[in-house]
Amino acid sequence: MWISPPRQRSLAGFCQLHPSPGAQLLLGLAGSVAIAQLDDAWPHLPSDKEPSRKEENASDDIVGPQTSCCFDSRADIHSGALGIEAQIDHSSWPLPGAFRAVLPPSLEVLRSLQPVTTGGLSLSTRCPLLASDMSSGEALLSMVSRFLSVQQSNSKAAPPPPIGVKSAQTPSPEAEEMQKLLLLLEWPAPPWDAQAFPSSTSPEKSCYQLWYPQHNYTVGDTLRVWLEARDHRGQPKHYGGDFFRAKAHSPELKASVAGTVQDHGNGTYALTFPLLWAGAVQVSVRLIHSSEAVALLRHVRHSHPSTVAFWGYYEKPGQPGSEERTECNIHPLPGPNCQYADAGTGERWFCARPQHLPCNTLVHHSAGRYKPVVSNAEKAFLDGAVTDRTVPGNVTTIQVLPGAHLMASPPPRLCLPGLNSTHPPGFYYRDVWVSLRCAGRTFPTADLALGCLRGKIVHMMGDSTLRQWWEYLVAFIPSLKHIDLHGTYQSGPLLAVEPAQGLVLRWRAHGIPLRTQKTKIADLHYVANELNALGGGPQVVVVFTLWAHFTTFPTELYIRRLRSVRQAVAQLLARSPSTTIVIKTANTGYKSVYGSDWLSMQLDSILHAMFDGMRVAVVDAWAMTSCHYLPDNIHPGKPVIRNEVDSFLSYVCPKD
Repeated sequence: MWISPPRQRSLAGFCQLHPSPGAQLLLGLAGSVAIAQLDDAWPHLPSDKEPSRKEENASDDIVGPQTSCCFDSRADIHSGALGIEAQIDHSSWPLPGAFRAVLPPSLEVLRSLQPVTTGGLSLSTRCPLLASDMSSGEALLSMVSRFLSVQQSNSKAAPPPPIGVKSAQTPSPEAEEMQKLLLLLEWPAPPWDAQAFPSSTSPEKSCYQLWYPQHNYTVGDTLRVWLEARDHRGQPKHYGGDFFRAKAHSPELKASVAGTVQDHGNGTYALTFPLLWAGAVQVSVRLIHSSEAVALLRHVRHSHPSTVAFWGYYEKPGQPGSEERTECNIHPLPGPNCQYADAGTGERWFCARPQHLPCNTLVHHSAGRYKPVVSNAEKAFLDGAVTDRTVPGNVTTIQVLPGAHLMASPPPRLCLPGLNSTHPPGFYYRDVWVSLRCAGRTFPTADLALGCLRGKIVHMMGDSTLRQWWEYLVAFIPSLKHIDLHGTYQSGPLLAVEPAQGLVLRWRAHGIPLRTQKTKIADLHYVANELNALGGGPQVVVVFTLWAHFTTFPTELYIRRLRSVRQAVAQLLARSPSTTIVIKTANTGYKSVYGSDWLSMQLDSILHAMFDGMRVAVVDAWAMTSCHYLPDNIHPGKPVIRNEVDSFLSYVCPKD
């Protein structure tokens, strides 16, 4: 049964009805408290009546939360016991999202009372729950104090000012875009006094349960789960910012879809899962990083110009023994430097000046060292015992009925560049990715793949996660032959041809910064320069990815690099509109301070935003790796690569 909370009640009236000492104290401090909900925790529920449901279901199909490990120390109270003057959207009751308390100056003393514990029970503003032996006035005082605590701790970290951008009355378009993109990356930060490891989120102590479970689920319904984060002492968290990842899946069917995680900013999270196929469905939730670990990652990114270093190798022609190795990076190094500026993009590269050779003798480049950027105490927040760990839950297997269809169907539109994104982008069914953006195709045989690529010149540019596509196609199509260009395989360039069908398949790494084996620096080309050198045409296919080697630098570098690529893409499409351009997004797999999934996800958000509205195709590798049954790996397994390549080929050949 759905209980609708009251619209408004006065604090004075509550204190008159409950004349306890605590209530009278509160009444003396202030006249009223206005609490306004900031976000809609459950926008799908109507505000003045019971939740909508199918007519054939009984009136008790939707029930309140079931008892579980999340709430075993708390007791529900009727919503009428809240005596605050409030405007509360019914759709989030009885577990509200983030709230703001507006107090008169006389109530500022309440800020010194938080966090409040009474009778040994810590009260949570997330669940209006009281110990039975507490007075109503004390409970209300505690709740008001906790509302203030939530508001204070739910502040988001302000993004740093754009590097190299000076303040002005009229900011440049680049500066405005930079600020918008940095605002896009805002993430809730924990309070300053919650940085001790025992106060951080514990994957084992956190838990989740079904929220308003239905007696029957059919394809097309939504499964809702409520998650409560707890620290390592088992205490409920009262601020958000944790990085959870969730999925609904059917192992027997090899079916899965990523869930949506909504952070309420108070230690609770709403998880929603579209039910897209019939069968036995399970829920899986993993804590990737605690909010404290995310705060550490953000701090490292903002306070260090780089977290890795590179080597530059100087060599005098004709004198092999003359080689000198110095440290290089995107920023100047201590002491004398050699500075290199790319004529096409303006990108700069710095190396410590060698002792005996001039700057123009730089020949090779390689990965260098990982810099120590966290203390031993800070390493605990990113330890494997608390990173990417399963969260226990009280959700049994859900039997989903077919309804009108056995599974959700892809839209009828062809896979063409420029399509709007969908949420979710797709799902797996029998280990095949089903796109919800367009009518994706599968290419189960080499002949089908070769037929799609007949007469094409394919240019792949990026990192090793895109090289996996090149390797998959070379192995999948027997007649596609690898031509040895006698370069460094790890960075390329790589070439494969199928002369009979006129197929040329190229891959090369993007320009520096790049963590790679020792390679000729002349072979490392910036993506924008490569695009500007292409004539384009209906036979030309361009694929690029750019993210994995940028998690070790401030975000501004990535934005600046994408700007040059975006401009080159726009120019290529302007001179040759028939050129097919495909972007592979980031994928999951990084779990360290140098390459975290949280850092990758932030770069992925920038990538989507900067190319939104352009006539390019997007292969959403993040969605395809975040819910697959294979364990996370920066280099995904063959089933994932096969589905990524099929998605790519669906844009090259949208029709049979």
